[in-house]
Amino acid sequence: MNPLRFTAGEPAVEITRITPGLWHALDDDQVTGRGEAITRPDGRVFLSVDAWHRSVFDQLARTMLTSLPEPLHTVADETDHELVAGWRRAGMTIRRREWEYVVPTDPRVTGPAVPPPGVTIESADDGPLHELDRVIRAEVEETVGWQEMPAEVMVRPAGDASMYTVAVENGQYVGLVRVVQLTRLPRIGLIAVRAARQRRGIARALLTHALGVLHQAGIESASAEVNETNVAATALFEGIGARRATSTVELVHHGL
Repeated sequence: MNPLRFTAGEPAVEITRITPGLWHALDDDQVTGRGEAITRPDGRVFLSVDAWHRSVFDQLARTMLTSLPEPLHTVADETDHELVAGWRRAGMTIRRREWEYVVPTDPRVTGPAVPPPGVTIESADDGPLHELDRVIRAEVEETVGWQEMPAEVMVRPAGDASMYTVAVENGQYVGLVRVVQLTRLPRIGLIAVRAARQRRGIARALLTHALGVLHQAGIESASAEVNETNVAATALFEGIGARRATSTVELVHHGL
């Protein structure tokens, strides 16, 4: 959890490391704050602090940042100015900004799912899906690098291939879209097309198909995060009627 608000001027507390990834702030044996370090599937370590008072937040943040190997990351709602300021006091800097989009599912808004000639949109099978993931990951590493992918993107496909829809050309998987439904608002977790097949409308067809499936299930909208520097992805989502709702920032600490 993230702090709701901070109050300044509180006395120092004792910081105790409970487990390798959990710290408690204690004041007369009462827990007044918690800090957690979670390793994401791609290996990046993300921090979070739950504290009511500013001084407790600062002490937890400093303790974690000096106890763990670099680099360390965190994600914050950009409108939570106190939280962002707290991490910046601890020495973190803003690395990237993600726009959170609300994406309509109605085909009358998004347009029909029309893949280019020779390409079909199908459900995924586990084996070819993992091979496509391997190829796409290698292509990303050769260009911008996987570290530029959003924090929520998984490095490897999850075991449940039903979350994925794929584009198939000449019997080969050439693109994929992943939809995760952890809450009532499904998330478009990843859209990727092999480099040689890009700029042909495959990504749009995958996206509108996935949204159409959600619409048939009675779901009116989904969410997606887009890096503010990703012009192509921004054009894709805004071209189907998605609207910006909020923004998050990823902060990083590379050491003192």
